[in-house]
Amino acid sequence: MLKLKNIFENIPENLEDENFEKIIRSENVVIERIVSKGHTSPENGWYDQEQNEWVLLLKGQAKILFSTDETLELKEGDYVLIPAHKKHKVIWTDPATESIWLAVHYSTN
Repeated sequence: MLKLKNIFENIPENLEDENFEKIIRSENVVIERIVSKGHTSPENGWYDQEQNEWVLLLKGQAKILFSTDETLELKEGDYVLIPAHKKHKVIWTDPATESIWLAVHYSTN
């Protein structure tokens, strides 16, 4: 039986930490919902991922910094494709409301 879910439901009330929920996982693809509320990436280092990451900000606002000093300011509906090994970190998410991301990690090989 098919199971209908909603990406905006079951948001944890207490968001002391960023919330990561795997929606789909296969050998070459991972799709996850990420919920942030004032959270940032750990200060000590960069995300340097083995897979490409396509990320869509469904709700909220955020800023992503790349190791090249380029900064992207995302608002609701914005998306970006981050190639594998493109070093980046989230430096700001709106502390007043949840930022809800849909992230698709995938390999091209």
